[in-house]
Amino acid sequence: MKKLFSLTMLCLAVISCQDELEVPLSSLTTDDVTPNAAFVETLVVGTYAAQLAGGWQAAETNWNFSDVASDDAYKGSDPSDQASISQFEVWNTLNSNDYMRQKWEILYEGISRANSTILVVKNALESGDLVESEANPALGELLFMRAHFHFEAKKMFGNIPYVDEETTEAPSNTTDTWPMIEADLEAAIPLLNEEIVNNGRANRWSAKAYLAKVHMYQLDYAAATPLLDEVIAGPYELSTNFHDNFNAATNDSNPEVIFAVKYAINDGAGGLSQNNAAYANVLNYPHSNSPFGCCGFFQPSHDLVNAYLVDETTGLPAIGEDPISDPALYVASVDPNDLVGDAPRNADDDSFVPETRPLDARLDWTVGRKGIPYNGWGDFGGLLWIRDAPNGGSFMAKKHVWEKSQDGSGGITGNWGQKLTTVNHNVIRLAELILWRAEIAVAENDLMGAATMVDRIRQRAANPDGFVKRDDGTDAANYLVGLYTDNGGFPDQAFAEEAVRYEYRLEMALEGHRFFDLRRRGILAETMNNYVSRPQFRGYLNGASFAPGKEFYPIPISILELSNGAFTQNPSY
Repeated sequence: MKKLFSLTMLCLAVISCQDELEVPLSSLTTDDVTPNAAFVETLVVGTYAAQLAGGWQAAETNWNFSDVASDDAYKGSDPSDQASISQFEVWNTLNSNDYMRQKWEILYEGISRANSTILVVKNALESGDLVESEANPALGELLFMRAHFHFEAKKMFGNIPYVDEETTEAPSNTTDTWPMIEADLEAAIPLLNEEIVNNGRANRWSAKAYLAKVHMYQLDYAAATPLLDEVIAGPYELSTNFHDNFNAATNDSNPEVIFAVKYAINDGAGGLSQNNAAYANVLNYPHSNSPFGCCGFFQPSHDLVNAYLVDETTGLPAIGEDPISDPALYVASVDPNDLVGDAPRNADDDSFVPETRPLDARLDWTVGRKGIPYNGWGDFGGLLWIRDAPNGGSFMAKKHVWEKSQDGSGGITGNWGQKLTTVNHNVIRLAELILWRAEIAVAENDLMGAATMVDRIRQRAANPDGFVKRDDGTDAANYLVGLYTDNGGFPDQAFAEEAVRYEYRLEMALEGHRFFDLRRRGILAETMNNYVSRPQFRGYLNGASFAPGKEFYPIPISILELSNGAFTQNPSY
């Protein structure tokens, strides 16, 4: 019997041909390969590997498409380098943007790999080359990954075509794809193993968590609630320390991570980019006189940093207040007019004034700030480590940076193209599910229940053992994290709703969620326009505005042309 499989599966790093529509239209047949369990495993791994194929242009971490497109981060570097990213910052993305084309290609390459392997497994099952105990878990993983790639595409582009293994021509992109994504996950759940073997591979729990995520992105609380309750009560638990979620040494043993994109170095993959490492973040390290030397992209915003300021009495965020309505309240600034007494807050000389106000301890595991230890690489050097401070500010992202003690195993420093990390990208972790469940509790007016859930997250952040420390064991800054339940809980539903949103931002910052999370909550335009209305040291943000219709990215013009009229462009593009 002929065995069906896709040629691209034999060339796992190769994306679809440029002169073909970026959806699979056919499969090839051959008698040369017998799809036994080992061969199918290779193809399944190849489907997961599609996540790594895009580099920074199609970053699976979404640092450029979500964080930089929000109030959490700036592009960084200098204005001319990778100028396509600048379009995301001011919500003026062109349909010819090369990053959009590459993101589309990679996501539909992943879908193509999943579909091709589904055909292999189904045919092998029919022919007797595989038995159900071999085929079903593989089919479960493939359905999970097909749902994952479609979900990522829907987050980006809104109106997308759904493509399964039976698709033979370009489908419309105006049909609602949510039901198909849900159906894939629902079908995957009973096929998958319940045992958690590897957080980079799907299991029954991760599929349930992902299905809950799909429902949360539709604000379908009724459907999400039982799934969230089941997974939260299941085998996962919050890691002991917040930073454990971003530690290369605990990638595989972290009890909090439900599904992650896994990375590796020195595994024989080779190539300048060490193909299985986190090449998506290769630009995103301190520049100039730092131990990394390149390239200064992905810089946390002043707006984000100031969100970690807390009340000096309660240790709670300033909910309902605007902590940066006055530029003098910036935690650090490159603006010489931003003074403490007569000294700039972030001057790189003897006039530097460290921040002494109380801060949420998660700040310094999320952001590199001058004078604060940077994962064992010494104290962050402030402007000395910044490529172009007037363009990107005075901070650098930190969650993806490995510990110095892990150099060579958790990451590689060196020349251009060799700053690569094995710190996994967490797609879903338990803290996020708990905060989603708190969001639902607020909607149900269960304010004490919501406060208790939020405090599960804050209790960990409040643990002094998890604070950033100096070499002598003292805290690196004035950290104070209070609990809502110790301060009367949430006074009303409106406050509770904002408090849960605020906590989500503090906990999940710079993990590729902010833009999409604000959109699903229905407050993206409002939040972005409030953001640019506040004082900005970056001149071009002062004139930016978020217009209706920019909630989704444009369908790449080249894809529209290749579809021969099957696809419709998003409104406003």
